[in-house]
Amino acid sequence: MYYPNDIEDICYEAEHIDKVLSEIKINFRNYFDKFIDSEAGNALSNEYALKLARHFNGDGEVIKKKKKDTKNVFTEIIKESIESFNKDRNSYLEILDEESLEEYEDDPNQFKNDVLRNKCPIIRYTLHSKDKELDKYKMDFNISDPNELLEVVCNLTQFANDYNSRFTDIDDYESIESLGDLGLAELDTEEYVVYGVIGGGIKSHLLFKLYPEFFPNRSREAIWALWYLTSKKTFDCTQDSEFLMIDTKNSTTQQNYFYPYELFAFYANQIFKLLNNEAMKNDVFIKKEYRFVLVDKFLTFVAQTHSEEIDFMRSQLREGVHGY
Repeated sequence: MYYPNDIEDICYEAEHIDKVLSEIKINFRNYFDKFIDSEAGNALSNEYALKLARHFNGDGEVIKKKKKDTKNVFTEIIKESIESFNKDRNSYLEILDEESLEEYEDDPNQFKNDVLRNKCPIIRYTLHSKDKELDKYKMDFNISDPNELLEVVCNLTQFANDYNSRFTDIDDYESIESLGDLGLAELDTEEYVVYGVIGGGIKSHLLFKLYPEFFPNRSREAIWALWYLTSKKTFDCTQDSEFLMIDTKNSTTQQNYFYPYELFAFYANQIFKLLNNEAMKNDVFIKKEYRFVLVDKFLTFVAQTHSEEIDFMRSQLREGVHGY
């Protein structure tokens, strides 16, 4: 693997993975209820409404909100999530087209400085951001080798297309119960990374936009969410949680942006199964072609419910992060 900060070997052991999954399942119910109650963070939750009522009414009568209709709310969340996902998807589909990529073999500079810089939404946003934490990314992009960028994007596209062709039935993906059967270990090798430019976050985002039915978005929020879904437990890891990077010398904490994609994808698939079970119980239909769009929405919500704590821990950073 190319990762300079490999997670501990225990994280790949079946017993460890089972412990992580058990904790996720324990905490899922509470977060899912909040997910529905707050309409994925778009509305006041009953809990928050009660706090406001107590604040303004003092000892007077507390006004309770009507319990949300899970089916209607869940259906609307799915609909809005897919609509949001599709807003810029065509840009990625145009870029990640094998025939289109072949056209840049004679001009990789154009691919870097026009296609990636100006037409790839996530890279364009990062390069144009005024966030000081992204200054290092901008520098790394500017000095990156155009040939290497083109090669890695071609590798990712070919891998994704080959992976898609493995599944004649889209539902077969959900039957995967082991890392070996998942078959994503190859993505955690050097052929699929450009140091400082196309790392775990951007790599997963490109795959996610190409095939959201097979590749979850390993975003910064998603890794934080796994830390909370596992109750911040270490599960016998000697260096604290596998989902965090803790620098005791500089007293800094941030999400583990080196977290292996195959492990993340395995947990993301299990979380989808939990969400799908809730959907079936409430007579809600989830389009499997967008399975990880819903997972991304849910994990983002989990992280956002702890935004103040996350912002506090990230504010302690003395240097820019490389979370892309």
